[in-house]
Amino acid sequence: MVSLNYLREAGFLALLTALHNHFFLDFWREVVLVVACVPLVYYLIAALAAVRFFSKKRAKLGPFAPPVSVLKPVRGVDFASYENFRSFCVQDYPEYEILFCVNDLEDEAVPLIHELTAEFPERSIRLLSNAPQLGSNGKVNNLALLAREAKYELLVQSDGDVRVGPNYLREMAAPFEHSETGVESCFYRGVTQDNFWAEMEALGVATDFSAGVLVADWMEGVTFALGASVATTKTWLAKIGGYEALANVLADDYQIGNRVAKVGGRVSVSREVVATMYPAVTFAKFWEHQMRWARTVRLCRPASYVGLLFTHGLPWALAGALVSRSISGTATFLGLYLVLRLTLAWTVGAWGIRDETTQRKLWLVPLRDAIHFVVWLASLFSDRITWGESEFQLTEHGEMVAINSTNAKKGVEKPLRAG
Repeated sequence: MVSLNYLREAGFLALLTALHNHFFLDFWREVVLVVACVPLVYYLIAALAAVRFFSKKRAKLGPFAPPVSVLKPVRGVDFASYENFRSFCVQDYPEYEILFCVNDLEDEAVPLIHELTAEFPERSIRLLSNAPQLGSNGKVNNLALLAREAKYELLVQSDGDVRVGPNYLREMAAPFEHSETGVESCFYRGVTQDNFWAEMEALGVATDFSAGVLVADWMEGVTFALGASVATTKTWLAKIGGYEALANVLADDYQIGNRVAKVGGRVSVSREVVATMYPAVTFAKFWEHQMRWARTVRLCRPASYVGLLFTHGLPWALAGALVSRSISGTATFLGLYLVLRLTLAWTVGAWGIRDETTQRKLWLVPLRDAIHFVVWLASLFSDRITWGESEFQLTEHGEMVAINSTNAKKGVEKPLRAG
């Protein structure tokens, strides 16, 4: 027979185990409830950061307007390329030149650039091609050639799909009146075709990416540039080794700001907002672009990328609702997520950046958040990206190593000019 003492001991151990499991589960339940509140606090901080940034009175533009070289590496065309190019030709600015660079003169953008020179014969517009292949980043190869050919000290680079307002150059040039200014960049709003995945990209930039930049600017100051448009000078560029030093990195926009900050230059974000185009794409192309962007951020700022886990409000709200074990708890977490997330999206995207997609499709933000969380998870498991028709392996330093390439240039070192 089993002794009475044994039964007592077994019962005591079972009680201890039950108590342990109870307190263990309660501990993790409380952890989940606390962490689920973190994204909600972040949303509030980001909304306040947007109010702080966009409510500041713009500095009055003075007479400072040095000559500017506008650098535009382009590849192919989209649904609004001519309008985008043309916006740079109608600037309210006394003296500037526009330098385009294509991979080769068979590029679809070349006829549009010739048309531009015909419409604006008074503008100094030059077309270059066949940049020497300095590294794996074709855009930077072109920028290096453009910078060497530029006549002026102040350089303003922008992507081919960017459209600007008439005061754009004045706003970008103004901070360089102070010698400590090293890099100036700006936020961008989306102009989309009627396509769901294009709208998802535009919403992501306007309501999530831009919010993170605003928080960084408020809490620590920006030490990076935003890629749609970047202004710097030949002097500051030389201090970081020129574009040549960036020829193998993917995030050249991030790096130019980060490296200039490290050598003592002031890096800031302008109140001027430019527009960038989001053409209709398939899900496969959308996913490819999201992976490239996510893995770039992860390699550039690994600690910050891990920290992004605590800004994903939707999964944490669902987790908080699940462990709250009550209807009121579920309603509180899901309700606060919707109210604070949509408030942030409206404050940053619709009010601050004036993004039309956010204004029209605010209700899609939770769906976009769900997709973005899957992207964040997937980006952790590989360092490979696809860019155009080529595939690259990203190193821990954010450099690209070509795995295969179907569009490698043989290159002609002497630039070809037209226009």
